[in-house]
Amino acid sequence: MKFNRDQITVTNLWDVITRHEGESFATKKGLPFVYSIKGGELFTDRRERSITRSTFEKAYDKLERDQCGEDAPRRIVGPKTLNVYGAPYVWAVFVGIGLIEEDLQYCQEELEL
Repeated sequence: MKFNRDQITVTNLWDVITRHEGESFATKKGLPFVYSIKGGELFTDRRERSITRSTFEKAYDKLERDQCGEDAPRRIVGPKTLNVYGAPYVWAVFVGIGLIEEDLQYCQEELEL
């Protein structure tokens, strides 16, 4: 996994996510979804509850700490390691906007399990 924080920062994260509203994304398990933004909340077409802006910022901060902090690098391999509500969707959005680049070999091995 590569964490691309050069162009996407915690400060502009929500703006980037908002620009991708209405695009198709897929969870790590391949479930397709589209999201809409209402204020500081993201709603997917697969869930009734929203994922808040602060949840995305918390996940970003965790990635930053685990990849760039004093105990870095810690291995982050998927949504569960983000430890936030709606993690599969947060992960998918992060991958979709280019914040996270997944190792294709690792992904293929995981799908075969």
